[in-house]
Amino acid sequence: MSKIAVKRREGRIRRHRRVRKKIVGTTERPRLCVKRSLKHMSAQIVDDTTMKTLVSVTSVSKELQGKLGDKSKIEASKMLGVLVAEKAKAAGISQVAFDRGGFVYHGRIKALADGAREGGLEF
Repeated sequence: MSKIAVKRREGRIRRHRRVRKKIVGTTERPRLCVKRSLKHMSAQIVDDTTMKTLVSVTSVSKELQGKLGDKSKIEASKMLGVLVAEKAKAAGISQVAFDRGGFVYHGRIKALADGAREGGLEF
């Protein structure tokens, strides 16, 4: 890794720690955490009190691969948000605390959050 990449990663981790001081997933309101890479995204709904992952979806999952086609990464992120909301509704989850993972709230992170809201999750 280059020095620039290391500094960028360290900055994101520092921001994530700052966010996680305030956001804790409970049984009534679990945490929706987002991970973004250059090609893919993943979203998990986590209950921090029991340390369990309740719902997990990635952009490489079989549910999304047939639907994505030649869509842009932002459109794919929105579809990922809708899918995580559908799975959360099936698991009986309606309210979540959004954990952006130290990433800036725009672009793909914002699209995922908007898709989750469209799917019926409340932040």
